[in-house]
Amino acid sequence: MWVLLRGGHPLRILLPLRGEWMGRRGLPRNLAPGPPRRRYGKETLQALEMPVLPVTATEIRQYLRGHGIPFQDGHSCLRAPSPFAESSQLKDQTGVTTSFSLFIDKTTGRFLCMTSLAEGSWEDFQASVEGRGDGAEEGLLLSKAPEFEDSEEVRRIWNRAVPLWELPDQKEVQLADTMFGLTKVTDDTLKRFSVRYLRPARSLVFPWFSPGGSGLRGLKLLEAKCQGDGVSYEETTIPRPSAYHNLFGLPLISRRDAEVVLTSRELDSLALNQSTGLPTLTLPRGTTCLPPSLLPYLEQFRRIVFWLGDDLRSWEAAKLFARKLNPKRCFLVRPGDQQPRPLEALNRGFNLSRILRTALPAWHKSIVSFRQLREEVLGELSNVEQTAGLRWSRFPDLNRILKGHRKGELTVFTGPTGSGKTTFISEYALDLCSQGVNTLWGSFEISNVRLARVMLTQFAEGRLEDQLDKYDHWADRFEDLPLYFMTFHGQQSIRTVIDTMQHAVYVYDICHVVIDNLQFMMGHEQLSTDRIAAQDYIVGVFRKFATDNNCHVTLVIHPRKEDDDKELQTASIFGSAKASQEADNVLILQDKKLVTGPGKRYLQVSKNRFDGDVGVFPLEFNKNSLTFSIPPKNKARLKKIKDDTGPVAKKPSSGKKGATPQKSEICSGQAPTANQPNTSKRSK
Repeated sequence: MWVLLRGGHPLRILLPLRGEWMGRRGLPRNLAPGPPRRRYGKETLQALEMPVLPVTATEIRQYLRGHGIPFQDGHSCLRAPSPFAESSQLKDQTGVTTSFSLFIDKTTGRFLCMTSLAEGSWEDFQASVEGRGDGAEEGLLLSKAPEFEDSEEVRRIWNRAVPLWELPDQKEVQLADTMFGLTKVTDDTLKRFSVRYLRPARSLVFPWFSPGGSGLRGLKLLEAKCQGDGVSYEETTIPRPSAYHNLFGLPLISRRDAEVVLTSRELDSLALNQSTGLPTLTLPRGTTCLPPSLLPYLEQFRRIVFWLGDDLRSWEAAKLFARKLNPKRCFLVRPGDQQPRPLEALNRGFNLSRILRTALPAWHKSIVSFRQLREEVLGELSNVEQTAGLRWSRFPDLNRILKGHRKGELTVFTGPTGSGKTTFISEYALDLCSQGVNTLWGSFEISNVRLARVMLTQFAEGRLEDQLDKYDHWADRFEDLPLYFMTFHGQQSIRTVIDTMQHAVYVYDICHVVIDNLQFMMGHEQLSTDRIAAQDYIVGVFRKFATDNNCHVTLVIHPRKEDDDKELQTASIFGSAKASQEADNVLILQDKKLVTGPGKRYLQVSKNRFDGDVGVFPLEFNKNSLTFSIPPKNKARLKKIKDDTGPVAKKPSSGKKGATPQKSEICSGQAPTANQPNTSKRSK
């Protein structure tokens, strides 16, 4: 049966235009469609499973040759004649025959017919070729797919939205231009991309049309809101982000186009297309994910330029996406003061065509001198905070020591039995996942249901058993996190686990893998060998995976048997010294048992390869929320009573990033005055 399996998760973090970009689920409050509609049998979380029979590009080629199917070798896909397209569909509007309209992904084997819009797995394709079942007749085609549950809401919002230049109040037009940075974007550009404006929500509306441009399949709303003295921007996608696969600008692409520029925001695509005249496309979830289902639409281009943003995270995402699309045809615009994101560059009067000509190739055969590394080193020196990685929001003391969470590193985590290793590491990973780090969990010791229950409680910061009426609210928010689980439990071979991780990195752009714990990797096939040698081999495999895939791996390892009155050390990690040698970071959860009451826990960073800082900080476990970052209320009250007996010292504010922006006329709802420069000509 042909099915629609569209993976991916929502965008959580975007760079600010004049404020902070945040991901949000649902519609604006004044357009809310009422109580959420639930589907029976809806899974709370997605479990990641490997295909029953993993396929390689060589096997796909051999199968096609064996069945006499002609094919063409492309960048990331193989092209073959489509058995789902009628003869009348094999010609485009210019009369050019497009017989090779079936695209088969070289890595996963999934196919997509660009003519009939049929898609499915490699097993589905084999069944169709070999005549097993009525797959083609029972299949589901995108062109004939039933309408999703929010289709009425999409049409209602689209009909209420109007072109920006048709607003009756010129002051409202000027205010919208200022809020979204559209002062230099013309009406012709907005009309070409079919961008509209929703007045009640003060939102721009970007449509998602079918590849042929025939039907409206979804919307993305970009809302401008006042936050303090500044302006923040929030995104809403319909349908939900996991099903939103819009390459904004795709209906404007011609079959003869050989070059395209990929951006992370729709506003950047408008600025680039207007300034350079080049075809531009916007990724549906920005720098978070590039779903493999979109690769066939990019196969025709001989040159792809990534201009995703102006920070180090955008630069890393561009390099990761280039690996999927064949780095030999990809070029990257390096972030910098003189090379900001496209919309800002347009507003600052930069020459966008000149910036595109400076794009660097994503692939080179070898690095022979410092000259080729020079710009990379300069980028790290000029972006010290971004180079240090993503900072935890729940563990400021961990930021003080480790500085941040960085890709391509291996973290080893250990602690005594029963000290709360799994509980701590789940909150540690949840903190990063909530900030947009695509996370894959491999829990071999406890079931995924129990792990998901713990993480959901930590996410809600309270017991949901006592407030089941709020379960759907928190479950919906938790479901939108870029979080996946392996379905393994108990002993597993390292080869199977690595294959699953490799699949997840390709399909879901996983940036963080948590393995709990290493002892379960030493499967039954290792029983006849030396366990120490087997563990060294497994650690080496994880080290190589982290480096090759630029993916952070957190590995939980049980410690040796130590006396209860002794603290654990780096040498206490089970096995030889290879685990601590290969690791970039070593974290130890210390649990000091007390005879008179509960023990004291603290986290020790005993190795930090990034800058060498090590140290310890205390942890307090909150049984109500199952967290280590939120102190129990009774202890906080006790501390306050003690502080009341003497002078109270003011605590420095933590968690506030950056200074408070200056007051803006945007938040007061005023349009730019006549004395202010305003280049909004709304001209064609």
